[in-house]
This record gives sequence, C-alpha cells and structure tokens, in this order.
Amino acid sequence: MDQEILAKIKPGAKVRVWERIKEGEKERQSPFAGLVIARKHGNEQGASFTVRAMVSEVGVEKVYPIHSPMIAKIEIISSPKKVHKAKLYHTREFSAKKIRERVKTK
Repeated sequence: MDQEILAKIKPGAKVRVWERIKEGEKERQSPFAGLVIARKHGNEQGASFTVRAMVSEVGVEKVYPIHSPMIAKIEIISSPKKVHKAKLYHTREFSAKKIRERVKTK
C-alpha cells in the first residue's frame, strides 16, 4: 500500500475501503465507507485500523489489517483538521450530527 495513503489514515478521517470478496469462482470489490475511529500498531506487520459506519441505522465496525491482500484500494474522503484523542471510541454513542461537530473535517 502507498505510504502517502497510509499517512492519511488516522482517527477522524473519512475513508472508503474497497475490499475483495470471493463468491464461489467469482471475485468482486465491495466498498465500505465510514469514519476511522482507531489506528493500531503503526506500520508494522500486525497494524490495523477500525472503520465505523451507520448501515440501516445500525452501527457497523470493521477492522482492517493494513497489509491485507483483500484490500483493493483505500480512498481518503476527508481528513480531520484536529482530533484531540488517539482513539475515537466515544463517538459510538453520538449521532451523526454530533460526530461532525466534534470531529471537524476539512
């Protein structure tokens, strides 16, 4: 994965992750867009990041290993101006409007 994109994946960033999904013999790509709430272990082998999104009014979180071959590409939708915490687990209780106020994005 590109080092420039890895540097932009930080808590508060809105990203779209395209993951490869195998269904029988076929393979397709499926997007998952949401807010990065955690990034763990830097750039080492076991590094990962957690993306949270609301799907049908239910909160869904996915943990992606950074060096996974199942990730086709990552698009950075927006990056935060300033986030005061390294992990944004507290946003689980907030509404979408409250999250936008707390995590001021560009």
